[in-house]
Amino acid sequence: MKSQKVKKAIVSVTNDLVSDNRVHRTCSVLTEMGYEVILVGRRLTGSLPIQRAYKTHRFKLLFKRKFTFYAEYNVRLFFFLLFHRADLLVANDLDTLVANFYISKIKKCPLLYDSHEYFTEVPELIHRKKIQRFWSKIENKIFPKLPFAITVSDSIANEYSKKYNVPVYTIRNVPTIKENKKKKDVSLIFHSFTNLLMYQGALNIGRGIENLIESMLYLDSDTVLLIVGKGDVEKELHEKVNELKLNERVKFLGKIPIEELCEYTLNADLGFSLEDDRGLNYRFALPNKIFDYIQASVPVVCSDLPEMKKLVQHYNVGICLNETQRQPNVLAQIIKDALSNTVKLNEWKENCRKASKELNWEKEKETLRALLQKLVDGTFIF
Repeated sequence: MKSQKVKKAIVSVTNDLVSDNRVHRTCSVLTEMGYEVILVGRRLTGSLPIQRAYKTHRFKLLFKRKFTFYAEYNVRLFFFLLFHRADLLVANDLDTLVANFYISKIKKCPLLYDSHEYFTEVPELIHRKKIQRFWSKIENKIFPKLPFAITVSDSIANEYSKKYNVPVYTIRNVPTIKENKKKKDVSLIFHSFTNLLMYQGALNIGRGIENLIESMLYLDSDTVLLIVGKGDVEKELHEKVNELKLNERVKFLGKIPIEELCEYTLNADLGFSLEDDRGLNYRFALPNKIFDYIQASVPVVCSDLPEMKKLVQHYNVGICLNETQRQPNVLAQIIKDALSNTVKLNEWKENCRKASKELNWEKEKETLRALLQKLVDGTFIF
């Protein structure tokens, strides 16, 4: 009697894998479905070691940025996929889609496209029209040929569906339920503090981090800010903290493995997501950090952009701010008022605890599992 072949899935992304919660959760669902998973990314200088319940592979690339990086990555990915058996391919974001799409056609292998953002409308592209057109051409060519796709918010899903006449489903970036929650001791990071503010996520343009740092000038010295993550404006943010002489009250932890991040988040009194309205990608964003704050019972201070506002107001877990309210001096007063209003703060925290029973991966993953099953069963025409 012949033994049944193990199903194999290859999941690809252009980051270094360490802190990508969404991709890790997808790989975990595939593992639960009986797939042997390989997660493919890249190795950066200073990349942390990674240990997962599935296989990982990181390319060490010659080029680090811009077109040459994306070209090299997709060529390397194409040949990796060509010479590795796969029963299912998962492409995360437009910058991995080309290699995956053509291999899926060559091997007649199902492909799931997961768009983590409205890629062609990210702030890094909207003022670089030539590069934006390049990515738009790729998207216009491939997206209409997909059986369906998934993304992170209803607004982005609706935009893609209207544009390409392809079903697009929302799989939110919600965390797993954290049992036996333990806090990381942050006393070694800050000598003393009463209130801890937290920003976690990419340190990129348009995230409102500069205003948050500057607001510290107007807050009492016992209020401190912890910033977790890395990104394109990291150097400028460090320089700003030095310039404002806030080094003792604003600390950068860099990139933290996803397994440890919650231990830091649990210490926070308020969590921030202050994206500017810089194009459709930010306007329709529903950042995973908001769900992480809620899961840790940390009230949210966010921009009044549609998806964030809808979520935060629906569950009453924090406050949404317009552009004027996100200016440093005004923001500082709002923070002071929030921290001093213990009744409202406790109400938000209790609502976070209630919302976390709905906004968790244990529930959300069932939608993804059903979609994956339809894809591999051929319910969607390939």
